[in-house]
Amino acid sequence: MSPRLVFVGAPGSGKTTIGKQVAEKLGVEFIDVDNEIEMDEKTTISEIFVQKGEAYFRQLERAKISDLLNSFNGVLSLGGGSVLDETTRQALAIAPVVWLKVSSGDASSRVGLGLSRPVLMGNVRSTLVKLLEERTPLYEEVADWEIDTSKKSIEEVVQEVLLQTSEVN
Repeated sequence: MSPRLVFVGAPGSGKTTIGKQVAEKLGVEFIDVDNEIEMDEKTTISEIFVQKGEAYFRQLERAKISDLLNSFNGVLSLGGGSVLDETTRQALAIAPVVWLKVSSGDASSRVGLGLSRPVLMGNVRSTLVKLLEERTPLYEEVADWEIDTSKKSIEEVVQEVLLQTSEVN
C-alpha cells in the first residue's frame, strides 16, 4: 500500500489546501505530515524547532513519511523541507509525486510573515528565494509531474491535478 498522491513544494505552494480538495474529489483520506507530527509531539513545529532543533524535527519527519508511505493510501502532503533528506527522496519512488511549483512572490504573499513556519522566520521573501534555489533541484528529482500554482486559483490547480491523475491511472 502507498499513497494515491504525494504533494511536495515550497511553503506557500498550496500543498495542504490543494491536497485536501484533491483528496475530497477522489474520495480518499488526506494527511498533512506536519499536522501528524504536531499531534504526535503535542506541540507545534515551531516549538519543536526552538526546543529540540531542526535535526530532531527532520528525524521525526523522515520516520513519519516512511511510515505513511508504507501504510496510507490517500493523499499525502509533505513539509517543504522533507525533500532535503536523501532517504525520504528515495522512499518517494513508490508513490506518484506532484510538485506544486510557486514563485517566491506568490509564496511570500500566501505565507504572510511566516510566524507558524520556522524556516521562514525573518525576511520571508529573501528566505523563500534561498529555499527555492536550494530545493528546486530536489523537487524536480522526486516529482512525477509539476504544476505551477502561481497566478492560478485553487480550483484551477485542483482540476489540473485531477486531470494529471486521471491520465496516470
